[in-house]
Amino acid sequence: MARHFAGLYLLIVITLAAVSWGQDELLRIYSNQDPAEEKGAAIAMTALQSQLGGIPTTEWERRVKAMSADTGLDMELFVTTEIAGRETLEKIKAGNIAHMQASTGQSWTLKQLNADYVLALKWGGPPAQRSVLEWTLTALFYATIALVIMIWIWPLTRDLRLLERAAARFGDRSWLFDAVIKPRSQIYPLAETFRRMAMRIDGLIASHKDMSNAVSHEIKTPLARMQFEIELAQQAQDMVEVRKGLGNIKADLVAIDDLVTAALHYAILERADVSLNLAAHDFTTLVPAIAERVTRDARPNIELHSDVQGDADEIICDVYLLESVLRNLLYNAVRHAKRDIRVTFTSRDGENQLSVEDDGPGIPEHDRERVFESFVQLDRHDGRKSGFGLGLAIVKRAIEWHRGKVVISNSALGGARFCATWPATLPSN
Repeated sequence: MARHFAGLYLLIVITLAAVSWGQDELLRIYSNQDPAEEKGAAIAMTALQSQLGGIPTTEWERRVKAMSADTGLDMELFVTTEIAGRETLEKIKAGNIAHMQASTGQSWTLKQLNADYVLALKWGGPPAQRSVLEWTLTALFYATIALVIMIWIWPLTRDLRLLERAAARFGDRSWLFDAVIKPRSQIYPLAETFRRMAMRIDGLIASHKDMSNAVSHEIKTPLARMQFEIELAQQAQDMVEVRKGLGNIKADLVAIDDLVTAALHYAILERADVSLNLAAHDFTTLVPAIAERVTRDARPNIELHSDVQGDADEIICDVYLLESVLRNLLYNAVRHAKRDIRVTFTSRDGENQLSVEDDGPGIPEHDRERVFESFVQLDRHDGRKSGFGLGLAIVKRAIEWHRGKVVISNSALGGARFCATWPATLPSN
C-alpha cells in the first residue's frame, strides 16, 4: 500500500501545483492595474515634480499638503530612507514609477524627486471584495481537485467493498472466497493473500474432518477386537489361551498408538507456526543408515539400493522431518515393491533431490495427487491394506515446510518414482 499512497500523494501535489498556477494566471489577467490609471498618475507626479523644482526643499512638504488639499489627491512626501524594499528603491532611483502594496490593502505609487525625497500618491482603501467570477473560479478549481481524487479512489473503494462482502460471507462459514478482484486493481495482492488464506483454512477444515472420521473408524476396529479378546480370556480354561488373548490385545494397542502418533505428527505439520530446526547434516551416512534400518524390517526378498551423489556432507535441513520423509517413502515402496527399491540423493546447483523408486505396480496418473491427501489409501493388487494413509501426506507437508515439492512419475524399474526437491539454502525462522 505504500506504493499506492505515494502515487496518490504525488498526484495531489501535481494537481495542486497545476491548479495554483492556473488560478494565479487567471487572477493576474483579471486584476492587472489599469494602464490608463498608471499613466495618469505618472503625468500628475511629473507635473508636481516640476512645480517643486522651483522652490526650496524646505517648502516641499507644505506645498505637497496644499496641492493634496486643492486636488483631493492623497499625496505625501517621504524621506528616501523610509522606503523599504531593494527592488522598489532600485526602480525609483532609475527614474521609474514604482508601486507598493500596504498590508491594509492601500496602494502607493512612488516617484523619486531627488536623492533625499520620494513623492507618494496613495490609491484605494481596504481590499476589494472578490467578484462572483473569482469565487466561481476558486470553487471550480477545488472541485477539479476533488474530482481527480475521487476518480483515483473510487476503484479502490469499490474493490474494498467487494473484499469486505466476500470476507463477511467467508466468516459466515460459507468457506468460499468468491470476490472477483482484477489483477490491475490496487488491492489485488491483498485479495490474493486472502484467497490463499481462505484456501488454506478450507483445506485445514477438510483435513480435520477427514482426520476425525478416519481416526474414529480406525480405532473402532481394534477396540472391537480387544473387547472380543477380553471376553475370550474371561472364558479361557488355561493360561495359554489367556496369554494369546493378551498378546492380541497388546498388538491392537500398538496399532492404536501408531495411529495416534501418526495423526499427531501430521497435525503438527498442518499448523501454521511450525518452526524448522535447521542444521547441517551428513546425508552420505544418514541415507544409507535409514535404508539399512528399513531393509531389516522389510520382506526377505526385498533388495534396497542407496546412492548418494554430490556434496551431501553438509545438507541444511530439519533432520527429524527429513528422516520421517525418507522412512515413509521407503516403507511405502516396501509395501508395493516386488523386489527392487532404489533410493537416490543428489545435491548440486543449489538444489537437493531425494528420489525413491520401486518395481511395483505404479500409481495411475489420476491418483498421483490424491495419494498425498490425508487418510487416502489406494487399493493394492493383492486386496490388502496397511498403514493409515498418513505417510505420504506427512511427506508432502514436511517437504513444503522446506520450501520444496514432491512429484510422482513412472520409474525405470517399472513402478512408481517419488521425487522430493527443496532448495539447498533455506531462510532461518
